[in-house]
Amino acid sequence: MHSVKESDKERKDKASSGSDQYLHEYGDAFVKKWDELIDWEKRTINEGSFFLDTLKKRGIKDILDVATGTGFHSVRLLKEGFKVVSADGSANMLVQAFSNALEKGYVLNTVHTDWRWLSQDIQGEYDAIICLGNSFTHLFYEKDRRRVLSEFYSKLRPNGTLILDQRNYDTILDHGYISKHKYYYCGQDVVAKPIEIRDDSVRFEYRFSDQSVFHLDMFPLRKDYMLKLLYEAGFGKVETFGDFQETFREEEPDFFIHIADKALE
Repeated sequence: MHSVKESDKERKDKASSGSDQYLHEYGDAFVKKWDELIDWEKRTINEGSFFLDTLKKRGIKDILDVATGTGFHSVRLLKEGFKVVSADGSANMLVQAFSNALEKGYVLNTVHTDWRWLSQDIQGEYDAIICLGNSFTHLFYEKDRRRVLSEFYSKLRPNGTLILDQRNYDTILDHGYISKHKYYYCGQDVVAKPIEIRDDSVRFEYRFSDQSVFHLDMFPLRKDYMLKLLYEAGFGKVETFGDFQETFREEEPDFFIHIADKALE
């Protein structure tokens, strides 16, 4: 009786479908509207130099942007002289990111990859990994979250840093949705709000001025649970900021930003 080694494709096809749902949600039409939601100019102003200062303070040179999206942070980092590899699980997003960067005079080094098999698709180690735009909450199963954080950890050099953000799901779950739309999704002609809130899923609706409507389903990560996952993945120190502020009332921020430093080995 002969055994047949399972191919990478077959193995990936067996992966939990919930964490693959974004592949269907980020269709070409939605991706082409995404920058209307972000508004690069306003986001640059409102975000300020928070991420740049954080990275420079740690002496970071090369960065893996694992949730590139349409390229906003990859381009900002390239402008500041960082070496950047831009990765995403959505091929549509990477195409748009590459085009956006070219318009601004930059050529992105892009990699299409699933975070769960990051080390198979991306070589080497990095001073920092950034996972921004609430992207980590596309993972619906704990086994995927733990696997991905392990992959992130393995791709960081000793003393490396992971910067990961998430929506303030604690407030959404406990008090309902009230968003300032100031720091992340700054587009003025877009209505973005949750239309279904459950303990295991939040469905966001994005309605644009041309009446087009799109939806994303996200897993509502609570902050303390996210911190637990980071520490259990091996990170030695984690700082959490609320809308880029070091001190905040728990219910106020739209987003939490976690800065996790790899433990010394």
